[in-house]
Amino acid sequence: MPSGIERVREIRRRRTRKKKVAKLLARAQAGTMEKSEVARKLRRMTTGAEIIIAREGLA
Repeated sequence: MPSGIERVREIRRRRTRKKKVAKLLARAQAGTMEKSEVARKLRRMTTGAEIIIAREGLA
């Protein structure tokens, strides 16, 4: 039996992913994490990773 409406779950996943992306980008800007590692994690996390990587200049 599904737990909740799919659209609500989708929005929750998107919000969580948005927070994780923001944290990764902040770490890359602060220099506490290598940019290549941030790019690798972004590629695994989201389908729009290449756009984010290009926009932030990580590659």
